[in-house]
Amino acid sequence: MEKELEQFNHTVTLTERKNLLVTGVKKIDNFDSNEFLLETSMGYLSIKGSDLEIVKLDTYQGNVSIKGQVSNLNYSENGSKNKEESFISKLFK
Repeated sequence: MEKELEQFNHTVTLTERKNLLVTGVKKIDNFDSNEFLLETSMGYLSIKGSDLEIVKLDTYQGNVSIKGQVSNLNYSENGSKNKEESFISKLFK
């Protein structure tokens, strides 16, 4: 029972726009050096920036640590819509 409650806790800790720790991550939908799309217990979280990379991934506890220059954090309820827009916008660049 305690594990189930632990899974739903969600926090975002950003230090100096360079180190990001996200808890409550259910899965990573998409990522590259400029953008991450994470499904969290509070909805989809889009992280944009430059030189982004995963430092630590703990799938058991749902923790992701990312380093790089973070420029934007955005939540949405429907991650698939954001993925489609992102994919389409990348095609036409």
